[in-house]
Amino acid sequence: MAGPEAELDIERPDALLAYLERSGRIAPGEQSQLTNLRGGVSNRTVLITRPGGEAWVLKQALPKLRVEVDWFSSPERTHREAEGLRWLSRLTPAGSVPRLVFEDRDRNLLAMEAAPRPHRNWKELLLEGEVDGDLVRQFGTLLGTIHRSGSEQRDGVAKVFDDRSFFESLRLEPYHLFSAERTPAAAPFLTDLVAETRRERLTLVHGDYSPKNILVHRGRLILLDHEVIHFGDPAFDLGFALTHLLSKAHHLKGARDTFLKAGEEFWQSYLKALGEVPWLAKLEGRAVRHTLACLLARACGRSPLEYLGPAARAAQRNAVLTLLTTPPQRTPDLIRRFAKELP
Repeated sequence: MAGPEAELDIERPDALLAYLERSGRIAPGEQSQLTNLRGGVSNRTVLITRPGGEAWVLKQALPKLRVEVDWFSSPERTHREAEGLRWLSRLTPAGSVPRLVFEDRDRNLLAMEAAPRPHRNWKELLLEGEVDGDLVRQFGTLLGTIHRSGSEQRDGVAKVFDDRSFFESLRLEPYHLFSAERTPAAAPFLTDLVAETRRERLTLVHGDYSPKNILVHRGRLILLDHEVIHFGDPAFDLGFALTHLLSKAHHLKGARDTFLKAGEEFWQSYLKALGEVPWLAKLEGRAVRHTLACLLARACGRSPLEYLGPAARAAQRNAVLTLLTTPPQRTPDLIRRFAKELP
């Protein structure tokens, strides 16, 4: 598509309002309030509050992510997120994900209903040391529900979410493979894990399942950011999610035991919601390996955790390398041994 709208930047208020009017999304002259939202690295994100009180969040994927090192991914991943919203609204309890309002494939943007207020970002609550056991259990239950439902509807999921190019460019390369380049001692483990992950095609995988992408409204979780959702290995979601609880155990020493317990509660709640699926027997070993890989990646990958300083990142890296000499096989053993290696 040619013309000025092909280069639409939704963070420019005048341009966004003009686009919304021309496309019939809002009425001519409507005085909607626009607020640029910060925090993510991969999208332009704008909150639109309409005169009647209806609120949308618009997302437009960036071709180059906002991080210190070069990191590129096709902005067409917006449409993967739109598809994820459609499917997750059917596979999860009502209110677990926002409703898709519209999708514009030409401009690589979508609009979804804004989460109801008041709400808080769960990552922020956790970093304040507020670890609510019920929210932890919901976190595990929701993921188990997604994986179980995706497995039950395997044929449909496989057809719609077969492409994993966004998962490759936004997860496997910047996390596992980049860490392998930076940490030669872990390279054989990481490259083998990537090969294994590419082979496994089991269920719907969110790919970005973390507290950062969870809002808490009236004691319920709302899941956001679905642009790397795909048909693949559920063990990645488990490792990615558990890494955030364990990294916060590392960061917040005074709440360490609480976060370690939360990691075990997350795992047990997940298993209860997952139930009996054909691929259960070999899941835990791969989940442990992905946790080790993600713990390393959040210390020395393309997207290190911002709350871990240089010394803490080095300590987390060293803890993982020690564990890799005799890798744990069970989740409780991983949690216990990782904690033992922390300063």
